[in-house]
Amino acid sequence: MKQKNNLLTHPFIIALIALFCCALWGSATPFIKIGYSLILPHSGVPSTILFAGIRFTLAGIFTVLIYSIARRKFLFPKPKNITKVATISCFQTIIQYIFFYIGLANTSGVKGTIASGSSAFFTVLIACLVFRLEKISFKKVFACIIGFTGIILINIKGLDFTMNFTGDCFVIFSAISYAISSVLVKIYSKHEDPVIISGYQFILGGIVMCIVGLLMGGWVMFPNVTAIAVLIYLSLLSACAYSLWGVLLKYNPVSKVAIFSFTTPVFGVLLSNLMLSEQSNVEPVNLIITLVLICTGIILLNYQKTK
Repeated sequence: MKQKNNLLTHPFIIALIALFCCALWGSATPFIKIGYSLILPHSGVPSTILFAGIRFTLAGIFTVLIYSIARRKFLFPKPKNITKVATISCFQTIIQYIFFYIGLANTSGVKGTIASGSSAFFTVLIACLVFRLEKISFKKVFACIIGFTGIILINIKGLDFTMNFTGDCFVIFSAISYAISSVLVKIYSKHEDPVIISGYQFILGGIVMCIVGLLMGGWVMFPNVTAIAVLIYLSLLSACAYSLWGVLLKYNPVSKVAIFSFTTPVFGVLLSNLMLSEQSNVEPVNLIITLVLICTGIILLNYQKTK
């Protein structure tokens, strides 16, 4: 176990796993857009929430089944930890995504990307100032500012500086909710396997979102194999990415892991350009500078002098 812990705290392994998770989350952007065109008979927040609920319920089921098969026994959280799983589910799935989908429906994609990209910054601040898991430092704040500057730069063409409450503010609330959930995963993983937490919080949160979507009049359909394949991929990427992210959070300081989430919008832009027919307004030079800024922030936060 000690060897495993040492491996998961190695900077190269942290970067490899974290970037893989962010690439998976980035790939969700084009696949969700494809899913909307195939699965939602009409656009709207209720149907979108229902679609997300089905996706996350399946993600939780996949997580539990795959991990149970690997461990050769059915896995379930300890009874004393069920409330912890429910708490994480509220912040990581229910609150985060309901705010996110309502907010995104009332703001531009550019502003939504920038607002949601602030989650890494909020995660570091909440871990340091609210839960006191780490000490706040100039290096941590400066690294986050550099990374966040990169997110703004990649979206600079479509950026305006007005805000509306049910749009931009709701996406920011979503980012704060995710930040809180990341810190809670760090705390609760001392008492429960982070993969088990991830699986069951998805199941609980997904069911709640399905109920909310149905009560609001949401409706989805799966007309062909492609639509089902898209749903399965989105479910599997959530199951894989959140489980691996939870393992990283368990063995490493929150700030060292959270800083990598600045790369998610970059992966989203790159993969959307490859997979979707819509044209991107991102200038190549902006993309390069963004990558340099984000990498600088990551290196600054994870660099340690050798003794």
